Amino acid sequence: MYRVLITDNLSPAGLKILKETPGIEVDLRKGLTPDEVRVALHDADGIIIRSETKLTPEILKDQPRLKAIVRAGVGTDNINLPAATREGIVVMNTPAGNTTSTAEHTIAMMMALSRNIAPAASKLRDGVWDRKSFTGTQLAGKTIAIVGLGRIGLAVARRAIGLEMKILGFDPFMSVERAAEQGIELYRDIDEMITKCDYLTVHTPLSPETTNLIGAERLAKMKKGVRIINCARGGIINEAELAQAIESGHIGGAALDVFVKEPTPPDNPLLKLPQVLCTPHLAASTDEAQELVAVEAAEIMAGFLVRHEVRHAVNMAPISSAEMADMRIYLDLGLRLGVVLSQLNKSGVRSAKLTFRGEAATKKTKLISNAFAAGLLSSALAENVNIVNAEMLAHERGIQITESLSSEVSDFSTMISATVYTDEGECSVAGTIFGRQFLRLVRVNQFHLDAYLDGTLLLYRHIDRPGVIGTIGTACGQHNVNIAHMAVGRERNEPGGEALAILNLDNEPSAEALAAVQANPAVTSVQLLRLPKAGNPLPWLTTQSV
Repeated sequence: MYRVLITDNLSPAGLKILKETPGIEVDLRKGLTPDEVRVALHDADGIIIRSETKLTPEILKDQPRLKAIVRAGVGTDNINLPAATREGIVVMNTPAGNTTSTAEHTIAMMMALSRNIAPAASKLRDGVWDRKSFTGTQLAGKTIAIVGLGRIGLAVARRAIGLEMKILGFDPFMSVERAAEQGIELYRDIDEMITKCDYLTVHTPLSPETTNLIGAERLAKMKKGVRIINCARGGIINEAELAQAIESGHIGGAALDVFVKEPTPPDNPLLKLPQVLCTPHLAASTDEAQELVAVEAAEIMAGFLVRHEVRHAVNMAPISSAEMADMRIYLDLGLRLGVVLSQLNKSGVRSAKLTFRGEAATKKTKLISNAFAAGLLSSALAENVNIVNAEMLAHERGIQITESLSSEVSDFSTMISATVYTDEGECSVAGTIFGRQFLRLVRVNQFHLDAYLDGTLLLYRHIDRPGVIGTIGTACGQHNVNIAHMAVGRERNEPGGEALAILNLDNEPSAEALAAVQANPAVTSVQLLRLPKAGNPLPWLTTQSV
């Protein structure tokens, strides 16, 4: 049974999905203190939060059971992503659920700002009929600049086109052709774009790169009288410098739904300015959006725990349940090759290279590389290493992992080769897949062979001469070690030279058995490798039961 902790308000529709999913238990506890959240997470496989709960490094540290965080909403600034990644926790959000509501709120704020709706309504409520003081500006014919053309930015653009506005857009990832299809004039230079607009709206996540994206320097470059809208995240626009620009008369006004500190303190200078329209983070506060994000969050969490799919992840590559079913065997192969190299190699790893050939090159190789890194680091680190945090942990230790892809098929229809480079040289292995479930180790350094890639493996290098294999088998038998399979590879496939043998054993040999093998005068080295049993689930997909 998987336990999902919910610490913020979640629509009944979302709770219903979780409660009706077989194998999931819902632990609904709102209003917890940070210490109480940390303790509650010890018994949780996943947590769903909104904006109230803050998941700090202190809360996320040493949570071995926790595998997934789902933010019911777009922004993840209340989750410490580096800490979650380091702990191997997948972080996912719900980018689609509040798209329409946020886009509509942005347009509503822009229209209300342009037509002075809030101050006019307030004046009329006070009994004053004043038409002259609240002359507004129409939107038709004006130019709006949109920073960030994701789902919400594009939804705002479509609505602004309906208002007969000219649309400018800044996004480093959107193609010019795609922008043109949406009626957007695309800019790669934000400073060039902001000089040409009457309205500016921001729709980016809050990150180190976007914090104070719009500050005094850029505000000064804009046309006099421009109006600013922020329904994304507080901090993208520098609040103090925006207030100064409005007070100076250069900026015509602003409509803000989000703030650096929420609830924003009463002494925030923006709240005192008549040219500023403020709402208390209402962009996603519609009945429809609340239900949609709750449903999406519940479906994402259930999909992860039950079907091992990763949707809308912000700290790893997403993967659907169908892709996971297809990728599982490749992830397992990558993991086991990493485990083999971690045990074969006895010196510090400086870098690693993976080469994908045939079918393997058509898969999500980044995930396979992460699985390999998890295997490579697993025996060296006490930390929980998985496909979420393996890349970060390798990078922290100065290990660079590179990839090479080739669609060419050589001896096998699919093959993954892995090489680690150390202070003492390099070591490489290669593996393949037979059918859809059988993993094989087909090369160790220069030796080509065919060994099972599971369980207990006894590797010994020897001089290729008659009788060696027989004496090794006898030694194993004398010490009650059963040999399930044997593979031998010869250097340059020539008799009389150096060879490598791999024995797949049914039970682990004793120290006396290993000594007996080593005692053979033809044997030059002996090493024992321990791998997961055949068919074992991937370690990061297993979850502690309630």
